[in-house]
Amino acid sequence: MRKQTGKPKPTALEKAVELLAAREQSKRRLTEKLRLRGYEEDEIDAATARLEERRYLDDEAACARAFRKMYEEGSMSLRQIEQKLLTRGFPPSLVRAAAPEDENRAEHERKAAARALRGKFHSPTPRTKMKQFLYRRGFSYETCDAATDVFLADNPELMMKETEYEE
Repeated sequence: MRKQTGKPKPTALEKAVELLAAREQSKRRLTEKLRLRGYEEDEIDAATARLEERRYLDDEAACARAFRKMYEEGSMSLRQIEQKLLTRGFPPSLVRAAAPEDENRAEHERKAAARALRGKFHSPTPRTKMKQFLYRRGFSYETCDAATDVFLADNPELMMKETEYEE
């Protein structure tokens, strides 16, 4: 049982500001968190409306920033980034709109796949296991194949013959 401190419960707006200060949130995720903390719907709606009015809560900008950060820095496929943003509560239309429309998408996917392989595999591993690892992370079959070939060409000591590997 929690001990009462004598402090009154903060308003939904105060709690929302506190949550946003800790981490950027989607409107849906913020609303869910406030609901879980026992705030009434009308108080939640008023708080989110106020935050949107003041531009502290902007799903479109937040989604675009998160997508760009994961796309530029990470080792995730576009599909994996999209799924992550959807689970953070961003609407599918915003997630699709945030995806870059550059012509180097395929090259970017290959580089991201190569980073994923470098981060995961440090000992001899069968080629099929590497490709399965990438495929489960949302990379296309062609990307998995190309990235694995390049990774093993750069790191021949990590290649294991398929006959040496038994599950």
